[in-house]
Amino acid sequence: MMKAINLPDRPAPQFYSQAIEVTDAKRTLYISGQVGVAPDGSVPQGVEAQARQALANLNTLLQQAGMTNRNIVKSTIYLTDAAHLPGFMAAGAGALASPPPATTLLIVKSLSDPALLIEIEAIAVG
Repeated sequence: MMKAINLPDRPAPQFYSQAIEVTDAKRTLYISGQVGVAPDGSVPQGVEAQARQALANLNTLLQQAGMTNRNIVKSTIYLTDAAHLPGFMAAGAGALASPPPATTLLIVKSLSDPALLIEIEAIAVG
């Protein structure tokens, strides 16, 4: 069972939870950073396309473990520019579980390849 916990004296965040309480997990899946690389090795142009691909890659790993995005309790998102946030938000719209996981968003100078604009890592429980 997962329960979102947010500061009671502030508006609840829209796209993340400030904390997630897990009470009955038997398995934990640690997912390393997923980037927007397609199965054929290509990197789509633009942060929105890369975010969609990174989320698809993340969902494939979850499926292989018998989980879905509803099992994610913590995610960390790395963007190479704050200007990429709207593109990421557009790609993530409708892709987030409810309640959304506890999430940290970081703006970094670069990722492992200069063509990459976003990386998403996650922890899922089931």
